[in-house]
Amino acid sequence: MKTLPMKKESGGDKALVDCVGTERSVHRFCGYCQHCSGIRVGRRLIPTPQGRAVNEIRRGTAPDENLMQAAMMFNTYVRDGSAVECDDDEDEGYRPRYGA
Repeated sequence: MKTLPMKKESGGDKALVDCVGTERSVHRFCGYCQHCSGIRVGRRLIPTPQGRAVNEIRRGTAPDENLMQAAMMFNTYVRDGSAVECDDDEDEGYRPRYGA
């Protein structure tokens, strides 16, 4: 598990991390990557809400709208957070959480 510090632009909503030598948007990539395990907000590690939402949808215990709510919650954590927790110890980079 590694901690990737976020680089945020002042006055903007962009948050970037260094993902295997490539600067990637946390909003566009990390929340949809299998390696993302959470966001550091202060001293707390908040697990990625998309993972739980997908599992509940697959089991049939939650409506599809929960995935959109999870993505919105993830963006809130990114706004307040300082780093991304990533379990990509083998440096393979972005791997989609959904589908191929």
